[in-house]
Amino acid sequence: MSEDNKSITILGKNTLHITNGDSLTNRMKELDLATGEFMTWREMLCEGPTKIEVETEDAIKTREAFLKKYYRIGSSDYEEKFVSQLKKVDHLTNYSEIILWFEYDLFCHINMIAAISLLLRKGIKDIPVYLVCSGRIEHEKKLFGLCELSEKQLKEHYKNKVLLTIDDLEFASHIWTLYCESKPQKMAGQIKRDSSFEYMSICLRAHLQRFPNMLTGLNILEHNILEMVDNYHIKNIKQLMGYALEYQGYYGYGDMQMKRVLARLFQFLDQTKDRLLLSERGKLALQHKKNFYNTQILDWYYGGVKKYDYLYNNETHTLLKL
Repeated sequence: MSEDNKSITILGKNTLHITNGDSLTNRMKELDLATGEFMTWREMLCEGPTKIEVETEDAIKTREAFLKKYYRIGSSDYEEKFVSQLKKVDHLTNYSEIILWFEYDLFCHINMIAAISLLLRKGIKDIPVYLVCSGRIEHEKKLFGLCELSEKQLKEHYKNKVLLTIDDLEFASHIWTLYCESKPQKMAGQIKRDSSFEYMSICLRAHLQRFPNMLTGLNILEHNILEMVDNYHIKNIKQLMGYALEYQGYYGYGDMQMKRVLARLFQFLDQTKDRLLLSERGKLALQHKKNFYNTQILDWYYGGVKKYDYLYNNETHTLLKL
């Protein structure tokens, strides 16, 4: 064993690793990257209604109902994959340190701040909490997820993990509280706040832009997908899915989330023999010549807020309550 590996193993003693998913947990175990307990955060709190205290019966029932209705994920599956993991933070005094493994995108950041809020409620007190966060890599144009890193890069990220201050932890918990409440405008006031979370400001902006644009009724992600269809020779919906996932920016959506996004855009698309084109409605939306809010409205939640209760003003970067 190399000296580097020795130091990494020693650092892992009595450590709780909270990871962003099974892929990372499995890879870390395969690489023997770290010892300790693993808690895999299998949730997607960036979509659907949420409660501040994710561990309560009320919160669990709320999430189970949402996931069953929109994603066909059953209660027993949710209990097994997520609720069971929450028990691993019931006795935090068992750990000498906690390490959060989350990525640069909104999907990960919403899960991360929920996890931090949970840790604070469980009483982390003097236990150091670190963050390993992927994103920009030197000399690379694209942003990298943790599972996209090479073994060497992943070990380097671990070595350079960031110690979060109590101010960082309380800030993250505060953002989670705001996310679960019904006044999303308050989150805009947190965008410029300094913290150890390199990508938090960008993720907060991305969240606000998920609300429908006041001119078109479409949000920024929906608009960008129509722009892809207009600018590139995309053959069909399957290929569009690949483009949308690759070029979604800071959202971090997976296949399940992106399928729902695309399904809501069918009225703006025409499928010809050779390629996907914008329909007349798609052209009007892309040119900001018609508002399609009334055709898009849906009982869809982001945390404590209904998506279509607010409009995003692209000029002032603020939300307007309807």
